[in-house]
Amino acid sequence: MLILGIESSCDDAAAAVIETDRPGVATVRASAVANQDDIHRAYGGIVPELASRNHVITILPVIERALAGAGCTLGDIEGVAVTRGPGLVGSLLVGLMCAKGLAQGAGIALVGVNHLEGHLLAPLIEHEVAMPYLALVVSGGHTAIFAVEDFGRYRRLGSTRDDAAGEAFDKVAKLMGLGYPGGKIIDEMSREGARDRVKITRARVKGAPLDFSFSGVKTAVALYLASPAGVATAAADLAASFQEAVVEMLIRPTMAAARDLDASTIALTGGVAANSRLRERLAAAAEADGRRLVAPSFKYCTDNAAMIALAGSYRLLRGERDPLTIDAEANLAL
Repeated sequence: MLILGIESSCDDAAAAVIETDRPGVATVRASAVANQDDIHRAYGGIVPELASRNHVITILPVIERALAGAGCTLGDIEGVAVTRGPGLVGSLLVGLMCAKGLAQGAGIALVGVNHLEGHLLAPLIEHEVAMPYLALVVSGGHTAIFAVEDFGRYRRLGSTRDDAAGEAFDKVAKLMGLGYPGGKIIDEMSREGARDRVKITRARVKGAPLDFSFSGVKTAVALYLASPAGVATAAADLAASFQEAVVEMLIRPTMAAARDLDASTIALTGGVAANSRLRERLAAAAEADGRRLVAPSFKYCTDNAAMIALAGSYRLLRGERDPLTIDAEANLAL
């Protein structure tokens, strides 16, 4: 079965074509992404209206690139899987309405996909992973731990009480005047810094050991920058110290959840899964505990349509389809 995936939940417009004959196993024939970093860099973050307007311009060319890269036409596609939430509603609507039009015009099946489900299943694109497994989803909009019990069966074990980890990276980068996107810049700068130069308290959520809170580390950096010590500290040292605090705050609840579930496999996914220090330290923690860490390659960590196509494939393979009346939901629950 050839499936076209469409993703437009935030600022990236993406399309992909996968080939599959059973759930969780697929070959990515082509994947294309239209990135908007250059548009939003001047504002230090994503401007929702600009994101959706740019999607209107790029969504069809991105789909055409994916089809051409896969060596097929829309007539060869048997199903369309599209993100319907959560995300920026304007951005979601562009991708969803485009998918509806293609499905109706070509007479092919349509399924709406939860963006988080895409991230949870993204490791399966490149790795053989037996279910159940534990997944840490960490991105600009989400930070949560899930038990992935089966296709369509996900149990949230913990989540952030305030900022997502990726949001904290971007906000701290803005406070430091480093530019956008902040996560990548801080990761690169941290390689030259001292991780113990600045003491940043690691937050814990009282009574909820599997939950996260990142607003405090962001505030700590802001206060430090305003102090005499902050003025004298090298930016690389502050970046490295901040990153180390966030990484430790992500690892502690994740490993606690893995022990609670006795999970043999931990999946790290989402945009912040591209962070080199997080991958390094979580892999070491998993190995020391006798567990396996799997993570997608960088191109499947950030928002992409291959994971959306894969997440929709198990429903399409069993003959399911959604009506053309499905709508975008900015706060769609998993």
